[in-house]
Amino acid sequence: MPSFDIVSKVDMQEVDNAINQTVKEIGQRYDFKGSKSEVTLEKESIKVLSEDDFKLKAVIDILQSKFVKRNISPKALQYGKVEQASGGMVRQIITLQVGISKEKAKEIGAVIKDTKLKVQSQIQDDQIRVTGKNIDDLQEVIRILKGKDLDIDMQFVNFRS
Repeated sequence: MPSFDIVSKVDMQEVDNAINQTVKEIGQRYDFKGSKSEVTLEKESIKVLSEDDFKLKAVIDILQSKFVKRNISPKALQYGKVEQASGGMVRQIITLQVGISKEKAKEIGAVIKDTKLKVQSQIQDDQIRVTGKNIDDLQEVIRILKGKDLDIDMQFVNFRS
């Protein structure tokens, strides 16, 4: 029976490359001369530390542009709140979205069910498997999901016929 999986993952090597490029650009830009700003990658999050809110937003803008150039969707980033750090600095934690949460999976399942196509979806840990007898129906589900704005970075993998 034809099927495909809906997943949400990011290439950690590309994330690392984007962060390295961001750090390099911060070191070269004139508006960051003599200021402290750093971007570090932790397991599944990015810590951005800077002197004030203005510089923090500038660092995040640079980071986002590097992510887009490396084909990492901005939807894969979940921004925490800006908090005060030691020494008058400000910090923001950006979480990388890895896997589909149960709530989002239920929302995606509801969208698939509302299509009235003859397909079934089942949640498997942090991914969703969609099966159906007709390949055209599966392709229609992919088209509909790409058109919906679900605030999640989705990839469609393991398409089998």
